[in-house]
Amino acid sequence: MPATMTFDERYRAIDARDTRFDGQFVTAVRTTGIYCRPSCPARTPKPGNVTFYPTSAAAHEAGYRACRRCLPEATPGSPEWDLRGDVAARAMRLITDGVVEREGVPGLAGRLGYSSRHLTRMLSAELGAGPLALARAHRAHTARMLLVGTDLPASEVAFSAGFASVRQFNDTVREVFGMPPLELRARRHRHGAADEPGTIDLVLPHRGPLDVDGLFAWMAARAIPGIETATPTSFARSLRLSGGPVWFELRVDEQGRMRLRARLTQLRDLPTVVARARRLFDLDADPLAVDAALGSHPELAPLVAAVPGIRVPGAADPHEMLIRAMVGQQITVGAARTALTVLSDALGDRAPGFPENPVLFPTMAAIAERGHEVLRGPAARIRALTGAAAALADGGLTLTTGDDGPTQRAALLAMPGIGPWTADYVRMRVLGDPDVVLPGDVAVRAGAAAAGVPDDPRGLEAWSARVAPWRSYLTAHLWRAASAAPRSPRAPRAPRTDPDIPQEQS
Repeated sequence: MPATMTFDERYRAIDARDTRFDGQFVTAVRTTGIYCRPSCPARTPKPGNVTFYPTSAAAHEAGYRACRRCLPEATPGSPEWDLRGDVAARAMRLITDGVVEREGVPGLAGRLGYSSRHLTRMLSAELGAGPLALARAHRAHTARMLLVGTDLPASEVAFSAGFASVRQFNDTVREVFGMPPLELRARRHRHGAADEPGTIDLVLPHRGPLDVDGLFAWMAARAIPGIETATPTSFARSLRLSGGPVWFELRVDEQGRMRLRARLTQLRDLPTVVARARRLFDLDADPLAVDAALGSHPELAPLVAAVPGIRVPGAADPHEMLIRAMVGQQITVGAARTALTVLSDALGDRAPGFPENPVLFPTMAAIAERGHEVLRGPAARIRALTGAAAALADGGLTLTTGDDGPTQRAALLAMPGIGPWTADYVRMRVLGDPDVVLPGDVAVRAGAAAAGVPDDPRGLEAWSARVAPWRSYLTAHLWRAASAAPRSPRAPRAPRTDPDIPQEQS
């Protein structure tokens, strides 16, 4: 990963114009005053003229502007922020989700447990830029994406990207890209039809191969009717955000690019929608690094060859993810989907004004208050679900993409009815933690047996240590192997005595 790469390793990457490192660091050139992505086609600068920065914000702060030729802002995000669990990584996940725009630096610092001053000092030392500069760089990235990908008026682009004023937007775009917004828009290359009225349609870049068939199939198997719509080539859903309901769809276009189509109540929620969509489909992953690591093991090489670029689906909403995981404990995916559909039909709200007429997943307050009227099953399970929803609603339980992994796990395990499987599954989906294995999961164990990997929980957990820090991707491959394996009466069964081991994960 970039944090451990030496100068010489980074220099070799830019000399080879290696696209694998796009978005993971930027190259600033003293003689030109610009910074580039590693794969920039321009002539490789001399080593003495090069400085590498971990983020574009750090390059901005050092006085460099973005290259007009390679547009380093148009790259996937760094997978480092999911691989790492330190304060810098947690801050980057929250900044990408729009926390600075909604709550300011004090809100970001409070979520991380530090003062604003101390957080700024830590991020500046670690990443070369403080939280305001990092958020500003994220706004610039969103603005560029909207300018070249939509026909929105520049004033709407400014506020959609999170800028406080059109003047601030103009100044930032000119400073970062070396040209005014309309000149940046004039350089775009349009593809396909014009956007539908009221929608925003954008390309979401990603690295390397992408297992789109697997992602769409995963979503289709778990889609809650009314809230989510899944086909073999697309996935759409509704979501509550701070500005009101939103609806978005992910699909692949004729050029093989992942596209996002969205309708929003407030345009200022667009950066959050983009961030949630990217996390949902794990678009910032480094699939070549993952495939190389897993494929080096003889037991896994056939799985990697059959499904290159596998992804670990994330979560569009952390609170919803916990409820879905708890409902899915010890029942099949289909049964969990039925239960969640009944819950959503009874307690969810409609999103008025959207042509798709979507349903919104119930609020935590609604589940806490009325979940017992709708949910079926053991009384203890229902109390656990409504209790978790109440804790999320009143702030007694915090669950965000910026949580510290061990702290989040401990907080979940302290809740009645939540065991290790649920806590680890939520950590994998909400935090995007790439190094989670679920050794007690029936489907994982079945996949392990099919792959020739130890399939007892203790043996699987011990064997999986050799593929760290990519055990979440191992888990995804084993799920896939289980679904492809023929049914056998000797397949491992979940012990019914443990309420936190699911029959299948949901």
